Amino acid sequence: MKKYSYVGISFIVLIFGIIFIPKIVNRVTNTSVTDNNRMSADNPIANQKLAYIKINGVPRQVPEFAFLNQDSLIITNHDYKGKVYVVDFFFTSCPTICPKMSRNLVFLQNQLKEYTNFGVASFSIDSKRDTPTRLKIYAENYGISDPDWNLLTGSHDDIYDLANAGFNIYAAENPEVAGGFEHNGFFALIDQDGYIRSRYDASGNPLIYYRGTIGVEEQQDENGEEEQISILLEDIKKLLATNE
Repeated sequence: MKKYSYVGISFIVLIFGIIFIPKIVNRVTNTSVTDNNRMSADNPIANQKLAYIKINGVPRQVPEFAFLNQDSLIITNHDYKGKVYVVDFFFTSCPTICPKMSRNLVFLQNQLKEYTNFGVASFSIDSKRDTPTRLKIYAENYGISDPDWNLLTGSHDDIYDLANAGFNIYAAENPEVAGGFEHNGFFALIDQDGYIRSRYDASGNPLIYYRGTIGVEEQQDENGEEEQISILLEDIKKLLATNE
């Protein structure tokens, strides 16, 4: 009886191998197993149309704003109508993340020189020290040449309201941190109609904002966070090309 039992078990194992192993191999070969690289350009999720960032189901638009730029000109959100642009919050005396962010924005500027409908809006969170003159010097030091890149300053309350309530990008004064201010190092992508846009991640959720503190050449920071400047560049070009 044992002999027949062993034969039966062997037969079952053989049938399992014939039916199921090819399916498992085929599943792996066809990459139906989830890709760990959520930001990969080969990921079909990444190649979808960009998401609209919604609040209570309503696509979020950039709030109205009016501030002075580095040339002492009043710039409003309407000046960016018809342009794809990136928004960030910074201050010129920042000793930590702002220099990295500005260099990454200059990288984008240089990669997109051929596009006349691309711009940047950089809002200073240090309105007391960051006068138009100081912003002008900062722009020259970093090689900011795009005529549609405005470094903006104005009312302390208005800029902080724009950052924290308008974009949900944290900014605050804090005398206990380096430079006296703290803020998120995020870039927001805005389309031609003033809507905040982003790509979807591998889970199908909007990325919302892009990390602005890691350069393309670095790939990762000390915490293992991957750079997102390259995918931001892809998404800017996607909006510029399709006018979606």
